[in-house]
Amino acid sequence: MANIEEGLASIANEILDDVKKESKKIIRDAETKAEEILRDAKTEAESKRLSFLTNANKKSELEQKKMQSLAEIEIRNIQLQIKENYINDVFDKVLTRLKQFVESDSYLSCLLTLIEEAVKKIDSEQAVVYVNSKDQKMLKSSLLDELSKKLKKDLMLAKESVNCLGGCVVKTPDGKLSHDNTFEKRLHVLRPTLRIKIAKMLFQVEA
Repeated sequence: MANIEEGLASIANEILDDVKKESKKIIRDAETKAEEILRDAKTEAESKRLSFLTNANKKSELEQKKMQSLAEIEIRNIQLQIKENYINDVFDKVLTRLKQFVESDSYLSCLLTLIEEAVKKIDSEQAVVYVNSKDQKMLKSSLLDELSKKLKKDLMLAKESVNCLGGCVVKTPDGKLSHDNTFEKRLHVLRPTLRIKIAKMLFQVEA
């Protein structure tokens, strides 16, 4: 019986030793696996961190470029607006000069020339001349009669006035043909050409 017990005890101890050895191996394998997982996790975390930083840097660079681009556009718009203000200021001064001119003795001769040009443009045997209320008082019938003889056209002064600084609008009696030869219209037509000249004079570039 004792031998059996000793045998069983010996077998139990061997099994226990094997279990202990196996458990140590399992623990060791588990620790190794855990270390691998932890190492992989750290690697992945570092990769994600670097990827995040890279993306963040790219986004930052893109934001910087975007902000720089917007700033450049804003600066360019401000510069264009400043140039536009200068150019408009020049045109305002032109209008001021024209206002002074219409008060001068030279204006009547200019007005008759503008009327003559407009009459020739509509190419009609009869024409109605429209001017502002001030010029209506100045433009005597005798002056239009002389111009009628010169152009061999029948010119009539309209009872209605036009709202303009100076110059005239000439129409056929039926109103189908007309030519605007007011200062405002002339300045509007010349504005693109004058604008380029003004820009070159002020900024040495074309606006």
